[in-house]
Amino acid sequence: MAANLLLYALLLILSVIFIAPLLWMLSTSFKTAEGATALPPRWIPADFSVEGYTSLFADAQAPVLRWLVNSVVVAVAHTVLVLVTAAAAAYPLARMRFRGKYVIFALIVATLFVPGFVFLMPNYLIVESLGWLDSKWALIVPGAASAFGVFFLRQFFVSIPAELEEAGLIDGANRFQIFVRIVLPLAKAPLATLAILSLLGSWNDFLWPLYVLFNPENLTLPAGLATLKGAYATDYPAIMAGAALASVPVLIAFALVQRYVIAGVARSGLKG
Repeated sequence: MAANLLLYALLLILSVIFIAPLLWMLSTSFKTAEGATALPPRWIPADFSVEGYTSLFADAQAPVLRWLVNSVVVAVAHTVLVLVTAAAAAYPLARMRFRGKYVIFALIVATLFVPGFVFLMPNYLIVESLGWLDSKWALIVPGAASAFGVFFLRQFFVSIPAELEEAGLIDGANRFQIFVRIVLPLAKAPLATLAILSLLGSWNDFLWPLYVLFNPENLTLPAGLATLKGAYATDYPAIMAGAALASVPVLIAFALVQRYVIAGVARSGLKG
């Protein structure tokens, strides 16, 4: 009993730690500019105001809706590309026999230990040589070959009973048909988990868009919101309103796939 109470208390504390910043963001978005910087800070706005939201959409030099659309397009396209490449690479590494398979898998996993910042300049040079600077392709394609995605899906594919594939081979199906009609339908949970993780990574990406995008209308929402910070003053209610707007699509996406995410985390990575 005491152990359960301690566990619930710990979970409650962790929940407060994670939720408090979101509540502060939402509260600040409904404050006035003076109330957002008032001391001592107040959780509940003294003067409830929506000027943060109105100023966010009233600024012609800050096309927030365009940034939102850009973020949605980039995040969805990047996520689809990650799922396609990761699943196509993970299946042969898990279920097929060929020379050098384990060496290739080891090299893929080894890239997970390399800091992402190391790839910044090589990716920039590649994107520049392809003529993709200041375009959505510069955000969609780099990083689509996800080493984590390959590792994550391979762990699930390894756990699939071989009898299912053997039955498919007996019925005359080839490897591609088995992959598409048998393996992928069984992998809904890990695919949903990888999808939401890839979506979050692309949606929250801040540094890379600033490097490769130059036209303000081509910015994604996180990068665009950074431009709202002036040299001498910061409109905190507008920035928090933009942050609240940016969090809505992600929360909706997670709410739609959360049961698959939980199942994917529980079932993947248990067998190697």
